[in-house]
Amino acid sequence: MAKATLTISSRNYSSWSLRGWLLTKFSALEFEEIVTAAGDPSARAEILLLSPTILVPCLRHEGATIWDTLAIGEYLNETMPQAGLLPADRIQRAHCRSICGEIHSGFTTLRASLPVNLKAHFPGFKIWSRAQADIDRVCTIWRECLAISGGPFLFGARCMADAMYAPVVTRFATYDVKLEPRLEAYADLIMAMREMQEWIAAAKAEPEEIEELEVEY
Repeated sequence: MAKATLTISSRNYSSWSLRGWLLTKFSALEFEEIVTAAGDPSARAEILLLSPTILVPCLRHEGATIWDTLAIGEYLNETMPQAGLLPADRIQRAHCRSICGEIHSGFTTLRASLPVNLKAHFPGFKIWSRAQADIDRVCTIWRECLAISGGPFLFGARCMADAMYAPVVTRFATYDVKLEPRLEAYADLIMAMREMQEWIAAAKAEPEEIEELEVEY
């Protein structure tokens, strides 16, 4: 039996579940998935961004219960240090934590106007100016990280930051956001990861739909 459980919600719509799941996968911690129904109040609050105090995703491991995504990443970094979820260098580690915190608490217009929807694709999608400002900030973060690390991931090796920004990569694909070549290569790398391919395949097999997220913004 797995020593840990990870509770997640919709694979198609849930950015936070994807983050928690990728962090746990990256850590190599053995875990069992528990998937909440789309109608579950906590799951809907998470997917529809209705509550700042949500309980999904939730990692349970050896007596610990962790329901905040950044806290999950920090816990896994302590528990599975060999996975390198945070950079070894002190300055890069601080930088990584800063950009993870920024995506954790910011970019509200991007989240609201370009919701995660892995089954959908909207070529030529019209992006609001405020959402474009969020997109520009994400691109600046990626550009600076890749320039310092040399790639291929944001801090060279795959780490917490790549898991935290992975849902943004899916948003850019869904809504046809154009990227400069280096950033496009990074986005392609994230989408090609074995873990992402597994998640996307499962998302496309989900039968449930949430009506509020089927509206074109």
